[in-house]
Amino acid sequence: MLRAIVSFFGSIFSLVTMGLMMAALTIGAIFWMYGRDLPSHESLAQYKPPTISRIYSGEGQIIDEFARERRLFAPANEIPDLVKQALISAEDKNFYTHAGYDTRGMASALRDAITSRGENVRGASTITQQVMKNFLLDGSRKAERKIKEIILATRIEKTLTKDQILELYMNEIFLGQNSFGFAAASQTYFNKTMGELAPHEAAFLASMPKAPSQFHPVRRKERLKQRRDFVLKEMMENGYISQAMYESEVVLPLKSVQNGDFDSFRSALQRDYFTDEIRRQLSEDFGEGEFFTGGLTVRATVDPEMQAEAADALRRELERYDRSQGIWRGTGEAIPVDLLGSETSWREALSNVRVARDVDLENKWHPAVVLEVGSNEARIGIEGVDEDEDGHWVPAKDAQWARKRLSDGKLGRKAKVVGDLLAVGDVVHIRKITDDNSGAFIRWTLRQIPEVQGGFMAMDVNTGRVIAMQGGFSYQHSVFNRATQAQRQPGSSFKPFVYASALDSGYTPATIVVDAPIEINTPQGLWRPKNASNTFYGPALLRTGIERSRNLMTIRLAKEVGMDTVGSYAEKFGVYEKGDFLRVLANSLGSQETTLFKMVAAYAMFANGGERVEPTLVDRVQDRYGKTVYKHDLRTCTDCSDPAISPTRSPRIVSDRERVMNAVTAYQLTSMMRGVVERGTASKTVKLGVPTAGKTGTTNDAKDVWFVGFTNRIVAGCYIGYDTPRSLGKGASGGGMCGPVFNQFMRKATKKYGASKFRVPEGCEFIKIDRFSGARLSGGASGDNVVNECFREGEELIFGVSFDGGFAMGSNLSLIAPSGQVVRQVTTPTGKKAIVGPKANFGTLSSGGLY
Repeated sequence: MLRAIVSFFGSIFSLVTMGLMMAALTIGAIFWMYGRDLPSHESLAQYKPPTISRIYSGEGQIIDEFARERRLFAPANEIPDLVKQALISAEDKNFYTHAGYDTRGMASALRDAITSRGENVRGASTITQQVMKNFLLDGSRKAERKIKEIILATRIEKTLTKDQILELYMNEIFLGQNSFGFAAASQTYFNKTMGELAPHEAAFLASMPKAPSQFHPVRRKERLKQRRDFVLKEMMENGYISQAMYESEVVLPLKSVQNGDFDSFRSALQRDYFTDEIRRQLSEDFGEGEFFTGGLTVRATVDPEMQAEAADALRRELERYDRSQGIWRGTGEAIPVDLLGSETSWREALSNVRVARDVDLENKWHPAVVLEVGSNEARIGIEGVDEDEDGHWVPAKDAQWARKRLSDGKLGRKAKVVGDLLAVGDVVHIRKITDDNSGAFIRWTLRQIPEVQGGFMAMDVNTGRVIAMQGGFSYQHSVFNRATQAQRQPGSSFKPFVYASALDSGYTPATIVVDAPIEINTPQGLWRPKNASNTFYGPALLRTGIERSRNLMTIRLAKEVGMDTVGSYAEKFGVYEKGDFLRVLANSLGSQETTLFKMVAAYAMFANGGERVEPTLVDRVQDRYGKTVYKHDLRTCTDCSDPAISPTRSPRIVSDRERVMNAVTAYQLTSMMRGVVERGTASKTVKLGVPTAGKTGTTNDAKDVWFVGFTNRIVAGCYIGYDTPRSLGKGASGGGMCGPVFNQFMRKATKKYGASKFRVPEGCEFIKIDRFSGARLSGGASGDNVVNECFREGEELIFGVSFDGGFAMGSNLSLIAPSGQVVRQVTTPTGKKAIVGPKANFGTLSSGGLY
């Protein structure tokens, strides 16, 4: 009997043993089969997640950020224990003890699934398994994926520490609101760093990995609170927080940025033309993928104070011109009348209307909707402004400046009441009118985005650092950057390059050029250029030609010097790409298009004495590890570290920049362009009280108006015109429209950055001349007609020589100089002969006895 019993149990033991062996072999075979072709987990040790690229001002203030996935990478040692504990309590309380998978957790999940007959199916993945799923596998809910997950989890546990695994998870996981990782989510939901989070806020974030869309802080607020409270309880049970802390935290309301409890971090960011241009340029330099995912730290050159002044100055002039046209266009947007019945509905509808919200001119501009139109006034609902008992009203007098364009394209009669311009449901812009002295509110006034547009840019003449750039009236209305992207005719603002080529060819500010009618045969027919005044002035000095912007003198001068020489100068200064400038006389008047960005950069070389300077919006770029990958200023400071340097002496900066033009030529041209500001075409609008030079530009029919000017520290330029070029009207000019923009900006810039006399280069000999006749005067001469001109030392000076460009005056005979160079003989007004030197090229200078 005993033998039978032993035999029976022996058989049972053998069967069990064999079954266990078969099960083990089967499981081993399964794991071997699925473990053969798994992706390598070793790459996780070199994990580089896509992270945010951020742009900082020179003062270190963050001003913008760019990312495809909004992620702020946080190393494990910088993640607070509280946040780690909240996550572990919510997702994997045995994280620090298991080997990558949790057997008890899987058994519990299986039991729940069986007892609920499949209704309560939940995952039992550990944090390590979730890392494998997120990084190396897909998200399918299959047994095959689960097996692979476990295999990889056990392998990674042998490769990385627990904190390294936690670091991967907490930086990669999506937590809603385009936030990836806990550092970004902390900022998104609370506008706090992780170190500033309270336990209930850490539990809030730890609730999100389960299903961010199911725990939205506004739409699913109660469900999220329940999940948060569960996590807090788990934290208490796991010993991470005390009973007392749990009880105090669990009763707190659910607060978030999305519910309006905290200011959004985005309120400190204001994307504008400057930061968007940085995006455009760095995407080209580093590649779009690296810029949006590489976690670059970009130190911008922008001066926020001067950027605000640039925007204000340009907007002020654009609005002044727009209102002078007296045409009401509005926003073109409207809200259905049936949504205006309740404040809640119209506010929600208004918040979804796409209109500019970035305009601050005198006061902030608000989007508003017309709620009621009375016999004279109109009642409006204003975004961001609470309703009051009487409502907000626009009076009749605020509409009486404009006429409305009718559906047939014609203009209606001038408005007498607000109803002549507005209808119920119209979306408009509105701003406060306040007392200039006290700032007290007076009334609301209608505003509109001008149809006319423009651009403005300012930069340091020595470093090329762009301190301000405004590419239009409003970035949110139009992202097209007119400072860098708009190709426009520079008009007369191009003339300094003609005069520069002439001065380097041996002409002087006292050279006389004939201002008389010209006829030129072109493939398009006979061209008869004219001065803006339709008047001809006869012989006049070069200085007068640029001060008064004489077209005919410029054409004759360009003909004398040669358009090849003019074109080589324009390309050398970067106004046009090499080989792009068309060598036709019309282009001496600025008929070929270029950008404001290029013009301002070129003028900087006049201001700094003729040295090449490259404009930049970025001082420095660092990669995610802090390594500098780009630096703009490569000049060296020879004694910056010398402790013995005198307090009264500046450090010595050594520059090896290329010389673009002769220093004496640069000074002569600058002196002539000062005349434009002091008594020429910009004299009525540009008044800074410091030495200032510049040039106006107005194209045919005033389709584009320009002014580019500079002190010895800052160069700035402006252009104004319609995006689809058309006339700005009679009387529009560069001095009249862009001059005030430049003047407003530069008043503040000179106070902040300073300004002094332009440096006189070596090789200048000063001689007083009569600015009308060009005659040499005595050293003691004075008066409005006297100009102290810079001439090159050591040159024979002959005054009174006149040039006509070969169109009418003089017997132009080609001669061969003893050196073998071609020179020309011309007849002076007194009947004497004078020799004109050869055309200049870069690296040479010939006076040719022109004086």
